[in-house]
Amino acid sequence: MTAQPEHFGVVPQMRTLAELRVALKAWGFQGDADAFERELADTDLDDLTRVREIVQAYRHRVLLRCDPQGMAALARPTEDVTEELRRKMTEAGRDPRLPQRRC
Repeated sequence: MTAQPEHFGVVPQMRTLAELRVALKAWGFQGDADAFERELADTDLDDLTRVREIVQAYRHRVLLRCDPQGMAALARPTEDVTEELRRKMTEAGRDPRLPQRRC
């Protein structure tokens, strides 16, 4: 596993697939560049909606890597997130133990 440099405050160019590929290799999480290529290879390139979804998802991963608050949120332990959700549900008057109804 290679160490990833910190890139906070700087956002790479990602206007083309070539630029996104470079950004994923330099700034992405480990395995992102390969996963991106696999997803594109498995997608019908005439399905522009799906291609756009894939590109947006991987652009977002690079942007998340550039955001110190995003990285801090990813590093939070599950227990902390669970406790925060319970507290917020209790404050909203909902029982955090019961599944919530969806409309």
